[in-house]
Amino acid sequence: MIPLAAALVAPVLGALFYGALHHRPAATRLVDGLVYLAVPILVALQVLPQSWAPRELLSLLAVAVGVGVYFVLERLSRVLAAHADNLAIVIALSGLVLHAFLEGAALAPGTGSDAFFVNAVVLHRLPTGLVIWWLIRPRHGRRAASLGIGIIVAATLAGAAGAGVVPFPEHGTGLDLFQAFVAGSLLHVVFHQGRSDHRHDRDGRSI
Repeated sequence: MIPLAAALVAPVLGALFYGALHHRPAATRLVDGLVYLAVPILVALQVLPQSWAPRELLSLLAVAVGVGVYFVLERLSRVLAAHADNLAIVIALSGLVLHAFLEGAALAPGTGSDAFFVNAVVLHRLPTGLVIWWLIRPRHGRRAASLGIGIIVAATLAGAAGAGVVPFPEHGTGLDLFQAFVAGSLLHVVFHQGRSDHRHDRDGRSI
């Protein structure tokens, strides 16, 4: 029960870390740097589990499509451009939710998860909460950001409740390529729109 509780609390602590430091200019730059470092690590360790072998080329292509499709949408029309980054946020969050669901099942009481796995899950959920808050808070406000964190917590609980009852999917081409596409979406929204949102936030033109 303790491993599951720690996994539930970790993303909340990540979001609180953002809130505690956000209004201090030097700390804000530190948080931005942590996000730009954390996202590639999350992509490698969380969003792309087991997707690199033996289909390396397909996975790389799916990541590239995930990054590039939103640029294409933005070039097609101004209407699509206004919603492309929000779509990227939703898709990226969906991948994190799926992963949280599977982790919840692995951490359910009685599953006998080893200490290394538990520590890895808890540690990478701290930056997960930070990244979700960092992405959603400046664009959509505290309520939407809190909802994003809450969805991760709820997905974890749902996975734990379904352990031993719900047939969980095995890794396969479709699931792995979806997660690779999600990884590209996350990279796009952080390094493209995320930079703009947080630059405006620091300059006082948006919140």
